[in-house]
Amino acid sequence: MARVLVTGANGFIGAAVCRRLLATGWAVRGAVRGAVRRPEAKLPEGVERALVDSLDGGSDWTGALENCEAVIHCAARVHVLREEAANPLAAFRRVNVEGSAALARQALTAGVKRLIYLSSIGAAQAAAGPGAATPYQQSKLEAEAALQRISAGGPMGLIVLRPPLVYGPAAPGNFTRLARLLARDLPLPLAGIDNRRSLIYLDNLTSAIEAALTADPPPSAPLAVCDGADLSTPDLLRAMGRAMGQRVRLWPCPPALLRLAGTLLNRRTAVTALTESLTIDNRPACEALGWTPPFGVEEALAASLAEEPGTP
Repeated sequence: MARVLVTGANGFIGAAVCRRLLATGWAVRGAVRGAVRRPEAKLPEGVERALVDSLDGGSDWTGALENCEAVIHCAARVHVLREEAANPLAAFRRVNVEGSAALARQALTAGVKRLIYLSSIGAAQAAAGPGAATPYQQSKLEAEAALQRISAGGPMGLIVLRPPLVYGPAAPGNFTRLARLLARDLPLPLAGIDNRRSLIYLDNLTSAIEAALTADPPPSAPLAVCDGADLSTPDLLRAMGRAMGQRVRLWPCPPALLRLAGTLLNRRTAVTALTESLTIDNRPACEALGWTPPFGVEEALAASLAEEPGTP
């Protein structure tokens, strides 16, 4: 039975990847960052635990990589602690670039045949030019480049996946916040938004990740993955309302005013995701991986919102 190492195995995406691989017959080892200090970190039942005390350029992955055929690298820094706010890019680089590069180099030495890197569609925005991305997005682009240099011409195949916002039961971020607002029957100032956003359901993403384990040959270019259907913010809210059996009350507010409010309230990134467009063509990923998203948007939203979210 082939063994796969999943990093960030106790996270929203990493735990779902572990559950899917176990269900389809893989042996799964889950690496938990800082588990020595956080022994309560839980892994899905059946996952072998590997302790990695840090994720940076000095991390030792020797034990975690032993007898692993593949690595799925989900662990990343997404937020910056207050004490690191003066130099956020350095904090992101330490984990997302230097930590990922250390893992890749040691995986190559350990004889790992396939490395799947879970990047972000934000890396494509960073590639658009200076000033076009957040420090997090810039770090993901730099990590992609570092892993490509390490794996180039060698026996370890690298596949980079770039998902947009990932939703599912208890998803972190905007999705759950919106569901909670809908559950409270609050009127939302989002009726005037005319945008298009690509999203990906958690189980669609784990399906793509599993397909990447066996794709032959491994595609060299990063692959954007999504559900394959784009929604405006008002359409998404109405679809969420249908899944929840909840009425949706929207009223118009100029997007420029929403963006100003987001800046003043330090919620600029969240407001940008609600007001601006970001669409993905997932046909290259479908062709390269031999993959089709197994769940449509309505079905995915119903599964994600089967239980009414509580209030914050």
